[in-house]
Amino acid sequence: MSELKYRQVHLDFHTSEYIPNVGSDFDAEEFVETLKVASVDSITCFARCHHGWLYYPSKNRPDLIHPNIYNKNLLLEQIDVCHKNDIKVPIYTTVQWDAYVMEHHPEWLSIDENGEYINSQGVPAPHFYYTICLNSGYRQYLKEHLQDIIDVVGSERIDGFFLDILFKVDCHCENCFEQMHLKGLNTAIKKDRVAYSLIMLDEFRAEISAFINERVPSAGVFYNSSHIGPTAKKSLESFSHLELESLPSGGWGYDHFPATMRYSRNLGKDIIGMTGKFHTYWGDFHSLKNKAALEFECFNMLALGAACSIGDQLHPNGKLSEAAYDLIGHVYGRVKAVEEYCRNTTTISEIGVLTPEEFYIPGEPNPGIHPALIGAVRMLQELSYQFDIIDSQMDFDKYKVIVLPDVIDYIPRLEQKLEEYTKRGGKVIGTYESLIDKNNAVSKLYGNEYIGDSSYDRDFVLPNDTIGKDLYKEEYVMYVKGAEIESLTSKVLMQTVKPYFNREGKTFCSHQHAPSSKEFGCPAVTKNEHVIYFSHPIFTLYRKNSPAWCKAMMKDAIEHLLDHKLVQHNGPSTLLTSLREKTDSNAKVLHALHYITEKRSADIYTIEDVIPLHQIELKVFIGDANVKSVKVIPELTPLQFDVKDNYVTITIDKIEGHFMLLIE
Repeated sequence: MSELKYRQVHLDFHTSEYIPNVGSDFDAEEFVETLKVASVDSITCFARCHHGWLYYPSKNRPDLIHPNIYNKNLLLEQIDVCHKNDIKVPIYTTVQWDAYVMEHHPEWLSIDENGEYINSQGVPAPHFYYTICLNSGYRQYLKEHLQDIIDVVGSERIDGFFLDILFKVDCHCENCFEQMHLKGLNTAIKKDRVAYSLIMLDEFRAEISAFINERVPSAGVFYNSSHIGPTAKKSLESFSHLELESLPSGGWGYDHFPATMRYSRNLGKDIIGMTGKFHTYWGDFHSLKNKAALEFECFNMLALGAACSIGDQLHPNGKLSEAAYDLIGHVYGRVKAVEEYCRNTTTISEIGVLTPEEFYIPGEPNPGIHPALIGAVRMLQELSYQFDIIDSQMDFDKYKVIVLPDVIDYIPRLEQKLEEYTKRGGKVIGTYESLIDKNNAVSKLYGNEYIGDSSYDRDFVLPNDTIGKDLYKEEYVMYVKGAEIESLTSKVLMQTVKPYFNREGKTFCSHQHAPSSKEFGCPAVTKNEHVIYFSHPIFTLYRKNSPAWCKAMMKDAIEHLLDHKLVQHNGPSTLLTSLREKTDSNAKVLHALHYITEKRSADIYTIEDVIPLHQIELKVFIGDANVKSVKVIPELTPLQFDVKDNYVTITIDKIEGHFMLLIE
């Protein structure tokens, strides 16, 4: 991470040919002065946009230079003035969206089973969203374009390439089908077609990275697909680093970044988070994100181990917005002050949560970030646990507890890996259908027999002094159907309670479900040595309805398994914490964030107000380490602290937005 710039801007410049005087107000010194005042240390600038136009003096395709550009040297001047001021300038080019290619080379476009062009965004015309097939003559076109950039800009002036828009596509073109036949894949099966699309993207990235590295060995290379998941692992060698595009107000939502970042930070690559200054989505000219929202999005990147990138779009006249860079500068001034305590740090986690995304089948519908994973991330964040999102190939021994949220497929090798993990002292929490072999209903791991779906659409759980110990000792409804199980070698920690009946046929009661019949049903929670199992899809349920009793049940289960918790506090569940460790010392860095997302509009969630917290007690597990000092970052003001029972305890007078501590 030390080589990454932490205060980046991604400067879009998708500019229609129907706009005159493009770049006419660009002034290099004014441009760079605006960036410097805003504490920007890297800015991605455009060689070519989605409209297909070029913003540099192309030798290979001068006909594609934007027809109304005022200054053909725009990109070159952006690079030169930024380099003189120690600001990096990665070069942007588009890959699979290009309006010029759409119009002039329709033979290069991906087609569906009806021979229609594939519009992956579903946006009506006019647009530039027909997806280009990378198995076509376009691949050579792109190489020639990259070579042209290198020839014109010069390899010594190139910091890196940001290659945008690489998506898997169910393409039915002759080239794809020919390659599928060569690989023994069935063109009549959608799963095979989409699987081939992923293979082809991996091959493409490897080929283009080799092409770039041969010519500009020091260049950074990143391919943007708007998400990073398990499928990225096969082509990681093609990336110099990772960038995680996630604009909460632009369709990703506030659940995408934490779930995806907690996974991608385990892939062994430096990583940059990316949001936008826009109130909504890319291309939202003359809008500003709420200051509190941009603060949270950037500070959460730091807390979870990423550098920062903020998306902007340059006005066609080439002049940066004063308001936008006042906003960006407000956030980046604070990032600049603390970034040295974010560099060279590693995550400290106590829990690993398996991602359902690993088990998605290519070509079949999938929910993106699965509701079960969203529920797990929300619940664990609200409970102040330190956790990663992992896949089944990763090292389980880094974690005290492994969580299998609701829908993790049954795989014998995963079951065996977890059994071996528990023999070494590891703990497991499984829920609902995770790791349930429906062909052999007896689970040695859980100590239960799986009978099938519950007979009841909604049933109830009855808290006790082990699970739900802080709840009233009466029934609580579970809004999503669970599984019916029978305890074999496990101990029952919580019972379900049956309703009188389902709401079906002639039976119904009141407005929703029937009340409790007071008759016990099957177990709701069991424990088999180091393994706790919930028969309900408790994380999906929490994502759907957010019942506090489900979070209380999970809290009790984790506390039942964990000897200690890494971070504790007496604040509200909206206070998020992240614990990291400096790699060049044993100092710990604690991030605390308090920003509350709201849906004040029909379309988007955002954050507007920063609500301070007062007299917050933070406790950090330190084991037998000797604490020398606790200081506030970045001022390094020393704080009083107490050490007792392997915890250091600090009381913070005020947390307003983002707060950082250095524990030496």
